Amino acid sequence: MNATNTKIRTRPYRRKGQGKTDYRKRLRLLKSRTPRLVVRKSLKNMYVQVIAFDPKGDQVIVTATPNALIKRGWQYERNSMPAAYLLGLILGKKAHAAKIKKVIADLGLRKPIKKSTLYTVVKGVKDAGIHVPVSDDVLPDQKRVVGEHIRDYSKKLRSNTAAYQKQFSGYLKKGLNPEDIPQKCEELKAKILK
Repeated sequence: MNATNTKIRTRPYRRKGQGKTDYRKRLRLLKSRTPRLVVRKSLKNMYVQVIAFDPKGDQVIVTATPNALIKRGWQYERNSMPAAYLLGLILGKKAHAAKIKKVIADLGLRKPIKKSTLYTVVKGVKDAGIHVPVSDDVLPDQKRVVGEHIRDYSKKLRSNTAAYQKQFSGYLKKGLNPEDIPQKCEELKAKILK
């Protein structure tokens, strides 16, 4: 077979077929000409970046990973609402230092659910002084952000020892009390905003 007669078959929008990219949504975000606040969540961690479009490839301006929380002394879950909020604060402070004043939220292929963990990151970025155009009614309230719901649930379960130990086994193995989460979150928030 002659090399000139062979056709190379490429599939347009390959990432769409793999379920990795929504090209229409991406185009709308890029047309805004605003850096994107990219929030991605796995089972155990959250990753947050501010990315600016460049024709040669997107440019990552600032990043915040769970390691930033661990370095600051956070020992609790890394994908909980308090951790997401603190991660958003860290990213917001870094973005402020990089002279970024406004970002647009890019939550990826996940369906945006009001008051979810993804919007908790957005709230953290906003509280750090970065403008993010989202409605306040999609953001969680401050009690959930700092983890008061976790504290209240642990108090409720305390009377049932087996259920309490099963639910909070990860904390108990580390010698942590789930009722301390709101206090630890507020302490770390004060450190970040210093």
